Amino acid sequence: MGFKLAAFADEADGRIVNQITAMQENGIDYLEIRNVDGENIADISKEKAKEVRKQLEDAGKAVWSLGSPYGKMGIADNFEPHLEKFKRGLETAEILGTKHIRLFSFYVPKEAAESYTDEVMARLDKFQAAAKGSGILLCHENEKGIYGDIATRCLEIHKEFPEIKAVFDPANFIQCGQDTKEAWELLHPYVEYMHIKDALADGFVVPAGKGIGNIPYLLEQYKGEVLTLEPHLSVFEGLEKLEAEEKSAIGPYRYPSSRAAFDAAVNALKEIIG
Repeated sequence: MGFKLAAFADEADGRIVNQITAMQENGIDYLEIRNVDGENIADISKEKAKEVRKQLEDAGKAVWSLGSPYGKMGIADNFEPHLEKFKRGLETAEILGTKHIRLFSFYVPKEAAESYTDEVMARLDKFQAAAKGSGILLCHENEKGIYGDIATRCLEIHKEFPEIKAVFDPANFIQCGQDTKEAWELLHPYVEYMHIKDALADGFVVPAGKGIGNIPYLLEQYKGEVLTLEPHLSVFEGLEKLEAEEKSAIGPYRYPSSRAAFDAAVNALKEIIG
């Protein structure tokens, strides 16, 4: 399987210089940029975006997508300030040289999600209208707790807005009780790229291939070029100081540092793709 790798390298370290180091040492070409030097990507200045792009380019790296928080808000919250921030994000994406923005479809009450369909679609339509002509591709991620957390509602979004593509996250589907193969059957025509994140039936996130996300199967079906690693693995501070007999008590997939967890996530994916 010949894929190019991207990553949420802020899971290795908060500082962009160390994110770049983690990418270099793990053979990762692209950054899904989320947090840099203590700031969320939605909040950085134009000057900071230019600085980050130069640092990445000097290292032979590039931004794959804005791992933004757009749409990660309550459906009843005031949308207009959020929309203005999204418009600034389009400028940030252009400065960083990326053609993708990851976004969400708003937190809704779990038992009454369908009651908010019209409002969700109206807000997504405003995102799409703002992005029109920018050359930026909007990509919806199936995040737990939002309107598009299960495959059927994701499908509603993509049918309503074919221009909005899918970020397919297996672990998020598992955490919503959604079988990933069933989700893939519904959504694969719309998938722009995948987040590589696996989980057990109880929702505990584990390295790729160690959970029930069917990641080897999904990668065989996937026709895209880029995979974004999103480790989300547990870091246990002080793990390295524990005695060997105590380590087994906290589970096999917890790590002594963020960087160790990041490296483990990369290695697990590489074992699958060869």
